[in-house]
Amino acid sequence: MEWRDEGIVIGVRRHGETSVILDLLTRQHGRHLGLVRGGRSHKLQPSLQVGNGLDAVWRARIEDHLGDYKIEARVMRAARLMDHPAALYGLSHLTGLARLLPERDPHEALYETLGIVLDQLVDPLMAAPLVIRFELAVLGELGFGLDLGECAATGRTDELVYVSPKSGRAVSREAGLPWHDKLLSLPEFLKQTGGEAKVMPDDLAIHQGFLLTGFFLERHVYGPRALAMPDARQGFIASIIKSRLPAAIPAISEDDHTAVP
Repeated sequence: MEWRDEGIVIGVRRHGETSVILDLLTRQHGRHLGLVRGGRSHKLQPSLQVGNGLDAVWRARIEDHLGDYKIEARVMRAARLMDHPAALYGLSHLTGLARLLPERDPHEALYETLGIVLDQLVDPLMAAPLVIRFELAVLGELGFGLDLGECAATGRTDELVYVSPKSGRAVSREAGLPWHDKLLSLPEFLKQTGGEAKVMPDDLAIHQGFLLTGFFLERHVYGPRALAMPDARQGFIASIIKSRLPAAIPAISEDDHTAVP
């Protein structure tokens, strides 16, 4: 068995004295592990940093085997991100989410999205909304996507300001008013489509976005796996988002990621 693909390094762990097991999110073959012989050498270590883009050839005698990787660097992101603490937190969180994907299932759109987000992590204005969108994309790829296009109660597509914590569907202002204290807020930037003019989300919208994704990540992704909300996510929020939030808006802490605004 043999294939060639491009991928993003989402994990590396030692194997024996000189090799590593590479966890790669590839364009066409999904999340795929393989052995890199000599991966701990000075020649290969710079390429095998989390976040870097690689060209990879995978070979195995039988498809179900771990197999071997031969790799060549494509995009060396890791060194640039190391100078930005917030970007490092974001990198750790995003790649940690990617490692929760099932192995060998294609996720080409998610692969594209991850590359875009990683390239923008050093920009504090762009990074936060993009990370939120990536979290929504992961929920969708895992089968827990949110339906933000129309009101769950009336079918209306305007005045969508809430999300039901039970169904993950949007709710209009009028329909949700009697239960507004039990619903999650839907920030405007998450309703924008590709053809609409993009408006940079303000501090409150970013706060609401992380509360929204955090609620469903906890319910559908981390909770069922008996995992805590990652420290890296909290670190990213603390280092970028907290600095954007005025004092009147509470910062998101490890204890309130599932809070309902």
